[in-house]
Amino acid sequence: MRSVVNSGVPNGAARTCIVCLPGAYHTPEDFLAAGFDESGRRRHLPIDLIFVDVEMKHLGDRSAVTQLHEQIVLPLRARGCETLWFLGISLGGFIALDYASKNRQTLNGVCVLAPYLGNRILTREITRVGLRARDAALPTEVDEERRIWNFLKTQDAHSRFIYLGFGQNDRFAESHRLMATTLSPEAVDVVPGGHDWSTWKILWDHFLDSRFA
Repeated sequence: MRSVVNSGVPNGAARTCIVCLPGAYHTPEDFLAAGFDESGRRRHLPIDLIFVDVEMKHLGDRSAVTQLHEQIVLPLRARGCETLWFLGISLGGFIALDYASKNRQTLNGVCVLAPYLGNRILTREITRVGLRARDAALPTEVDEERRIWNFLKTQDAHSRFIYLGFGQNDRFAESHRLMATTLSPEAVDVVPGGHDWSTWKILWDHFLDSRFA
């Protein structure tokens, strides 16, 4: 699994790392082009950013979570990373939440910006019935989308484990607002904008200021 590392500690490895997962058909270089690395440098944050290339073949055979765990997470922990966050954008947010639903204990937090959260039929079904009321009606092991929603509804409203950011006009905003009901208001950031890098860069800056600056 290819990755691009942007170190926040000269001649060393930071004890805090953020693994950044892009959306569909995006690459680690898109994070750099949008200035995500510059945001960390400007704030002088001692954080290593690991921009990961999630290949379509890993999505197709459903091995993305396993690949992330074995090739990214375990090596980072082994070399001394003490605080580990996932940042996921769009489909990368879906992967980040899917990973967390299976490996909650290996992460310190997950930031998802405009995450894809499943098809609209499922979202509207949950909205109609009520997320908290669905209890065991969401099977979790086979259907990744339902497993993620089941994971979200179990979150403590005061937990700082998940951070959600999205644009008001994002095409997935309906599901984002539903997800926001599972989180504390302090863990949700809504800004003007759509499903694009300029909006995500604003949300990224807000996240760094909120949790690390």
